[in-house]
Amino acid sequence: MPFDYLAAFPIPVHVMPPRLRGLLEPVGLSPSLFVEVASMQESDPHGEHAEHLHLLMAVVPGADGPIEVLSEAGHGVVEYSVPVGDECGCSAEFSPSISGHDYIVAAWGNGSFYTFNLAEKVWMTLGLTPRCVGNDQQRLIYDDLVLPEFGVAEGEVSSDYHWNLKRGVSWRMSNEYLRRYLWLRGARGVRVFYYSAQLPNIPEVRAIMEGKSHVARKPAEGVAWYDLDIREHNGGLLLQLWASVEAVRPELCPEQTAEGILWPGDAQPMTHARADALTGHDPVYLDDRFLQRYEQSTFYDSTPAHVWGQWYSSPSYRGQWSFTNCRRIGRNLIQVPMRELYKPKPDREIVHARSFAVEPADLAHVELNEEHVVAKVQRLLDVLLRLGDGLSALGKTVGLNKSSVELTGFDRAEVTANGWLAYPALSRLAQVAPLDMTQQMFLARCKSLHEVWQRIPNGYLKSLLERAGCPRAAVKDLGSLKLLQALLNVIESLNVHEEASDAIASSGEREGWNDRNEALAPLFLNNDLRIADAHEAMEKCLTALQQLGFDTASVNAGYGRALDFVMDGAINALETVAAAIEKLLSRK
Repeated sequence: MPFDYLAAFPIPVHVMPPRLRGLLEPVGLSPSLFVEVASMQESDPHGEHAEHLHLLMAVVPGADGPIEVLSEAGHGVVEYSVPVGDECGCSAEFSPSISGHDYIVAAWGNGSFYTFNLAEKVWMTLGLTPRCVGNDQQRLIYDDLVLPEFGVAEGEVSSDYHWNLKRGVSWRMSNEYLRRYLWLRGARGVRVFYYSAQLPNIPEVRAIMEGKSHVARKPAEGVAWYDLDIREHNGGLLLQLWASVEAVRPELCPEQTAEGILWPGDAQPMTHARADALTGHDPVYLDDRFLQRYEQSTFYDSTPAHVWGQWYSSPSYRGQWSFTNCRRIGRNLIQVPMRELYKPKPDREIVHARSFAVEPADLAHVELNEEHVVAKVQRLLDVLLRLGDGLSALGKTVGLNKSSVELTGFDRAEVTANGWLAYPALSRLAQVAPLDMTQQMFLARCKSLHEVWQRIPNGYLKSLLERAGCPRAAVKDLGSLKLLQALLNVIESLNVHEEASDAIASSGEREGWNDRNEALAPLFLNNDLRIADAHEAMEKCLTALQQLGFDTASVNAGYGRALDFVMDGAINALETVAAAIEKLLSRK
């Protein structure tokens, strides 16, 4: 039976400071918990609510039961100051420890400066990789890059003390990984700490003092696992405690396993062996929000791929593992065969997929042929490639020589050979777009859309318009959208009169070249949405959406449909420009 530290402590639980209660309680088995394994904190150091904590976690082998107070509890570091000696080899036996025990965090200090790092034995046993974040306030974060699992352990690199602690330090570690390390070592995790707090005159604490102004208490029998000091101070009571408390036992957290999971529409729990024996298609449908975890991290590759007329979004991790045959179905569904889902990969990834599985009854209400966001982005790319080819060819008729790649930033040959791999902006634009997406997500995606299509150099469009007869002074201050609109007006005028492509060159000003062209209204709307971060601007954009035919009442349920409308409008507008150029170029 584990020792009950709370029950054995003289101060009643109901009057105990919350921080102290947490120090005396054991850690549960949940893998989602993070356990504090080192700390150096002080708050309101000279006030009515003063509180100080120095905490280390020792790796203590052996049976259950409390251990005595260790000397390191006071300073809160594994090693205080540096070895003294003036002879070669005088520190040959130097071996830092917490009174002979290993530690989770290597903490060093000398009263002025303090340094912290995860113990070498810990990160080498668990195979963790560090990264450092922050500038002046640096923190170390350890990741398990094999799975991957990020933020397994983290904490501040250093602090210093001059009259007061300049920066609080707190190292936290995943309960799952901490328990695995302790289990591998066959040891317990014991909190070794010093805690002090300024308390009001609480009757229950006064009762412990038995009318005295200062008392010191230790356990009446058994191991002296705590040393408690209470004294009158600043009109209240100052509590100081040195203690060793077992917090974590060498028991593993419940493992995240894909064995025995019951999937929607399946009457039997699925196992790896059963999945491997499947010969039919046996599809599983997932909400495509399953992909967000992978799309939003640079550690994963989730670039969509077009294979045999179908779009696939199969996340993978640095050649370690991969989902396979994750086919896009409808607007927000992923279809994957059960056998493919259970192919080698960490079980936690399969468990993650299960949390997005769609019930068969819900599929009856889904349009499985509706266009998804990846297909929309491909349509956008197709029209941009056509637009680039057209502008390049049109420029050559008036003496301008720029390739399609220079104009749009996209290379048709590269796209044909390697898909979107060379263009991460396309993958960002094609990230999951749920129907209930927030306004901020919608505006961010509109900005990404604008950045993808607006790459044509303004100087090139100005040169085209000047050669087409538009006054240089009038063209000089136009932005990209107005330039594209003017070019469309000129080309449509030539097409109406069935002029040849070389007729674009003109020395006289063309009538109506600077008129508003409704065909490009969606592009102007997209530009407004790109910068619509204020409430008034957003209201104006919603009015513009309504004028273009969108039911703005639907945004109350999310902006997914609004994004579809904006993307379709932008693609159709660019299609209008590309088609007009192609029509003109077809007449030599």
